[in-house]
Amino acid sequence: MEFVHTPVLLHECLELLSPLGEPFQNDAFMIDATLGEGGHSFNFLEKYPSVHILGVDADVQIQSRARERLAPFGSRMDFFSGWFSDFFHDYPLEKRQPDLILFDLGISVFHYERSGRGFSFRHDEKLDMRLRPDAGLSAAELVNTMGEEQLANLIYRYAEEKFSRRIARAIVAARKTGSIASSLSLADIVYHAVPAQYRHGSLHPATRTFQALRIAVNGELVRLPGALHDAFNTLAVGGKLGVITFHSLEDRMVKNYFRNLGKACVCSPELPSCMCGGKPCAMVLTKKPVEPCAEEVRVNSPSRSAKLRVVKKIRNADSRRLVGVEAV
Repeated sequence: MEFVHTPVLLHECLELLSPLGEPFQNDAFMIDATLGEGGHSFNFLEKYPSVHILGVDADVQIQSRARERLAPFGSRMDFFSGWFSDFFHDYPLEKRQPDLILFDLGISVFHYERSGRGFSFRHDEKLDMRLRPDAGLSAAELVNTMGEEQLANLIYRYAEEKFSRRIARAIVAARKTGSIASSLSLADIVYHAVPAQYRHGSLHPATRTFQALRIAVNGELVRLPGALHDAFNTLAVGGKLGVITFHSLEDRMVKNYFRNLGKACVCSPELPSCMCGGKPCAMVLTKKPVEPCAEEVRVNSPSRSAKLRVVKKIRNADSRRLVGVEAV
């Protein structure tokens, strides 16, 4: 089988989330919270023979590809099919706590190129964008039913698209003559909705609209704060949590949460005394996000916007550490 997705920041993940040394000894348990085609897991299993991994993914189709890829590692690899937010929220207390957790929040190249679900306008596909095709509203249902103002707000909120109102107006006008059902038809509407000079920039003018719809359809930013918090508390003391982000909205959430974990106190200054324990919950191992080198960007262009942040757990965190990490 040909695997089309190249794992980003691979060398940096292998080093910063290394299971060698204290407290891991020679028996580390890792959760790959966004398994995809299994690229990161494959390399961790290959480089660190003592590591056991549980891979989580909401998409059954892509997980079947990962199962085939990772089959040679036998019992060192297990799988969970479902949203990472549900997985960590319901993590059994009696199950072993993971030593390492990795989130790669990017959408796999497989989804853009092979899924047939309209994630990209490179191909004329049914406008769906759901990672779990049996759950929730599709992108087509959103663009064909949402009110103009609601649609404009969605596109601006989830993609910071400055022409969101013009785009929403054009979508609403277009659907009066027939349902918007394909990725190319939506891209064409957006293309003609924006000013002429905006059509010839480095990004196709529909890129941000497609991002916003994908985020909305899959609840990506709604799921993230709670999933980070539950994952951190699932982690064993001394364990490490790494998150790779690809756009400013999700990176801001991760940055703020990790910053809060590293603070001694997150109580309101209005309180007469500290109520949160006055001790940090984690050591922030990446004071600045780790970004891909020029060579990685050259050979794997989807990595260009990737940022990796890593923390090491000291103690559990309560919900006060989520202040300022708003779901949008």
